[in-house]
Amino acid sequence: MSSATDERFMRAALALGARGLGRSWPNPSVGCVLVRDGRVVGRGWTQPGGRPHAETEALRRAGALARGATAYVTLEPCANWGRTPPCCRALAEAGVARVVVGCIDPDPRTNGKGVAFLREAGIEVVVGCLEDEARRQSLGLFRRIFAGRPMVTLKLALSLDGRIATRTGHSQWISGERARLEAHLLRATHDAVLVGSGTVLADDPALTCRIPGLGDARPLRIVLDRRLRTPPSARLFAGGPPVLVFTRRDHQRESAEKLRARGAEVVGVDEPYLPNVLDDLARRGLTRLLVEGGARVAAAFLAERLVDRLCLVYAPILLGGDAHPGIADLALDEVGEAPRFRVTERRSLDQDTLVELEAVAGE
Repeated sequence: MSSATDERFMRAALALGARGLGRSWPNPSVGCVLVRDGRVVGRGWTQPGGRPHAETEALRRAGALARGATAYVTLEPCANWGRTPPCCRALAEAGVARVVVGCIDPDPRTNGKGVAFLREAGIEVVVGCLEDEARRQSLGLFRRIFAGRPMVTLKLALSLDGRIATRTGHSQWISGERARLEAHLLRATHDAVLVGSGTVLADDPALTCRIPGLGDARPLRIVLDRRLRTPPSARLFAGGPPVLVFTRRDHQRESAEKLRARGAEVVGVDEPYLPNVLDDLARRGLTRLLVEGGARVAAAFLAERLVDRLCLVYAPILLGGDAHPGIADLALDEVGEAPRFRVTERRSLDQDTLVELEAVAGE
C-alpha cells in the first residue's frame, strides 16, 4: 500500500483520536481505523475514562471484517495486561494482517513491546506514519512519562498591546463571542483547567465547559492559592467537576476546612511550588493541563519553562500602558533569555485573531 494511502487513513485515525482529548485520562486518547480492500470497516477512539481502548472499539465495530484488514493506530497498541487484555493481542487474535502505527508508546509497559508482539505473530508493522502529528497529539503522555508532568497549554485573551484588563481591572469582554466559544472548546480538550486565586477573586469564574453537546467534557478545576484566599462562596463550588486547591504545606487549617466543606480538595505542596503541583497532577494521571491565568500565574509557568503550547486570542483594541499586562514580570536581562515559541496556526475568529504556538525544542 502506498505511503499516500497510509497517510490518508492515519489522518482519519488522528481525527478520531482528537475526539477523546480531555476525556480519556489517565489513558492517552488514541484513534484507530480498520481498512479492508480500501474500505473502512471499523473505527474507534479511546472512550471516556480511558476504556475501552481505540483498537477494541474498532474491532468490535468491524466484527469478522477485521480479518485481513490493515489497522491504522495513532499510538502503538498497548502490550500490558490491565482490566482488559493487551490491544496488540486483540489485533492479532482478530486476524489483522497489517498494522500502521503513528508513534511508539513511551510507557515502559509497552514501549516497543506491542510492535514486537505483532511482528512475532507474523503481522506486518509499519512505524512512524505521520509521526510528528501523532506525537503532538500524545504530547501529554510523553510529558508525563519523561518529565513527570502534564503537557501545559497557556491561553490568554489579549488586547493588541498585550493587556488583559483596563487599569481598573475591568476585563469583560476583551474578546468576542466566537473567541469565548473557542475557549470552551479548548477546555473540552484538556483534562484540567487552572487559574490563580487572583483570577478567582477578580472574575469569579465557573471554569466549566458550557457548550451544548459537550456535556461529557468535565475538566477538573484547579486553583493555585498559596495564601488560601479563595472564598467559600466562589462559583467554583456551586456545582460541576471536582475542584483542587493547591496551597503551601503549612497552610491555614481553618481556611482549608472551609473550602473542604464546600467540596474542594485542598492539597499542600512544598517548594518548588509549580513543579510539585505538576508532579501531583501527573501522579493522578492527568496529561493535558490548560492554564487560563492570571498574569502572575502565566509568568510563573513561562519563567520555569513549563509551557508547551500558547493559545493567544488578540482582540482589535488597545488598552494602553496603564492597563493590566497579560504576563507579569519575567525579570529578563537579555532577549536571548526569553522563552521562545514557533507559530503553528493563525486564524480569524470574527474580529479577533487566534494565534497558536508551540515551544521551541530545548525550551
